[in-house]
Amino acid sequence: MAKNRSAKEPFHVIGVMSGTSLDGVDLAYCSFTSGYQRLEFRIHACETVPYADFWKERLINLPSRDALTYAQTHVEYGHYLGRLVRSFIERNKLHAGFVASHGHTIFHQPGKGFTSQIGDGAALAAECGLPVICDFRSTDVAFGGQGAPLVPIGDELLFGDFDYCLNLGGFGNISFKKDGQRIAFDICPVNIILNRLAGMKGQAYDQNGNLAAGGKIIPGLLHELNNLPYYRQQPPKSLGREWLEKELLPLFSGAGVQTTDMLRTATEHIAMQISGCLPSAGGRMIITGGGAFNKFLISRISDLCPVEIIIPDEKIINYKEALIFALLGTLRMQKKPNCLPSVTGALKAAIGGAVYLP
Repeated sequence: MAKNRSAKEPFHVIGVMSGTSLDGVDLAYCSFTSGYQRLEFRIHACETVPYADFWKERLINLPSRDALTYAQTHVEYGHYLGRLVRSFIERNKLHAGFVASHGHTIFHQPGKGFTSQIGDGAALAAECGLPVICDFRSTDVAFGGQGAPLVPIGDELLFGDFDYCLNLGGFGNISFKKDGQRIAFDICPVNIILNRLAGMKGQAYDQNGNLAAGGKIIPGLLHELNNLPYYRQQPPKSLGREWLEKELLPLFSGAGVQTTDMLRTATEHIAMQISGCLPSAGGRMIITGGGAFNKFLISRISDLCPVEIIIPDEKIINYKEALIFALLGTLRMQKKPNCLPSVTGALKAAIGGAVYLP
């Protein structure tokens, strides 16, 4: 596919993303064109399809289910994603060359040599009728890398005008240039813990951070959070659901503690960890992901971080990850490396992604 295109002819790709916060499936129809200084992109159409309770519960519980249930869900979820893509194409009258799907992470243990994102590519391709690239992380892990974060190559190619690229999704991650190389890593849990705590108040999320703003910091809890061993590790490093359940969630189990106080403490913890990972003062930091809409969290980050905070257009806030996985798929189809070993710690810059033809 890539061989017959001129350098200036754009690739049109649909990026599909599901994050750890389980907000829904992000779909973004994107194009990429070689520019004078850097790759140019455009998001032509985008939407988020919220998960029905059925899928949300199934994905949350899947890590503890048996192998047969896992295998069935992997295929059924692929069909589900394919139907979403087909509907997205039909409603918007799109003409995409292929689909790049992240899937949904169920297991991520690169230290043990494996990572797993469900969403069977064959099923997805059969439903939408387009070639599908998926399973982007496994090759990097096979070469000894973390398999995450993969977004920094997009930061390098698409958002290189910013000194720092901060994403506030289920987990927060950051990327920046240091000594001529891009460094990136997962910082700490963000929406995955804030949403869980907001759920204790009967809310899907803490809108604008209003609940947290009304709480008080719990000094002992804040100290325990900030002293988790992960934060003393040097990159490359990444976080997963397993770490959250083993290391962090037990710290929030204190009886009689006000939920708003836990939210306030978690918010302060997030802002402190982000501030602590910046190598120097000055520069511009673009913030994307659902956490960019949390006004109280952004105010705390702004107070603690000695940089200029940039909140971009909502399309970029909401669909940057889907956009970048569309880019990863484009690089895969061009047979170019689509991960950065300086970020993941892999032995080489691998070309990740399995290709399924309809």
